[in-house]
Amino acid sequence: MRTPFYKFSILGIMFVSFFALILPSQAQTVEETQQKISSTTDKIQAIESQIKESQAIIDTAQTTKKTLKSTLTTLDKTQKKLETDIKVTSSKVDSTDLKISQIAGDISYKESEINSREAALREAIHTMYENDQLSLTEIVFSKNNFSDLWGDVEALDQFSSSVRDNVLAVKALKADLEIKKSEQQTQKNTLLGLKSDLTDKKKVVEVNKKEKTVLLTKTSNQEATYTKLLKQQLATKDALEKELRDYETTLKFILDPKSIPSRGNKVFSMPLATVRITQLFGKTVDSVRLYASGTHNGVDFAADVGTPVKAMLGGTVAATGDTDLTCPGASFGRWVLIRHTNGLASLYGHFSLIKVSKGDVVTTGQLIGYSGNTGYTTGPHLHISVYANAGVEVQSLPSKACGGRTYTMPVAAINAYLDPMDYL
Repeated sequence: MRTPFYKFSILGIMFVSFFALILPSQAQTVEETQQKISSTTDKIQAIESQIKESQAIIDTAQTTKKTLKSTLTTLDKTQKKLETDIKVTSSKVDSTDLKISQIAGDISYKESEINSREAALREAIHTMYENDQLSLTEIVFSKNNFSDLWGDVEALDQFSSSVRDNVLAVKALKADLEIKKSEQQTQKNTLLGLKSDLTDKKKVVEVNKKEKTVLLTKTSNQEATYTKLLKQQLATKDALEKELRDYETTLKFILDPKSIPSRGNKVFSMPLATVRITQLFGKTVDSVRLYASGTHNGVDFAADVGTPVKAMLGGTVAATGDTDLTCPGASFGRWVLIRHTNGLASLYGHFSLIKVSKGDVVTTGQLIGYSGNTGYTTGPHLHISVYANAGVEVQSLPSKACGGRTYTMPVAAINAYLDPMDYL
């Protein structure tokens, strides 16, 4: 039996109106989720303001004379800042969770819309196929007059146009669906990174708590004892530095200029998101005052406890270590050495937390740890040394300065040390 032409008109109307349909419940859910995201964003901004206030107090404390009281104040304010950092990261986790939920809702809705449109298109194609079975003669003589015929022809034309438009709409929906799925995966990756960051920050908080506990135990909360402890640490640091310097001057190394990048070839990216250099390489005003040799074998960057540190260039982690285990407060503290394929090696010192292990292959910009206050420092910072790769080795050496204990760290011939700023 022939399919009535009015069916075309009904399907055409259905196609035209379908795209504009959004279920009230779905729209309400989207609005509620968006409100939650906005609320979380406001919360993050408020907490970040608290972090800035804590940072200002820390900066002020670090410029005052180093006493037990000022050191404890810095540790307490650092603790508060780290805990606030955790709150921010937790809020970002919540916000990202909401965004993922929102995108999942969009994906589900678009998939439902695509399925409904495709079902309607299948029905439309079936209807058109049924109509195609009739000859033009049959259609003409089935009509009472030509007016009815032209009305059906016009309806058919409108229907065909609706089918074409909706085929294009389905294609657009599918393309948008792929974009949403890609956006969802991006947010999931962000969530994984935030959760890892949250775990790391909690570990850094524990490191900071332990540092305060150790300090109080060693000093018995007495200013005089603390002053004496500082003098002992400085003497040990100077003795270890001289001991190491005397040993490194005996090492024989011939630097082949062709084995390393030329000076001024900026092969390294910055290790920190925010860069403020506090001490340069070589002989400076500060190096004469701070080091027995009168020279500084790297570059120092201002970095609060818990600041993410990135690999300056891809390479292989040659070793990691902690000089505080055998000679507290006298050297690099927690350190990482990376060997690069261009003839250079880079060392990162004073970490609070290390995120890589010996043998790991890292990429440029990859997180390798968090800055801290381990080893010898006058305040939290990141130390960077750069070497000719062939001239540096990780060695374990006994130290008279450290009571005969063995420390492990990178050791290099004097001429294997390079100025990091030549490559940054």
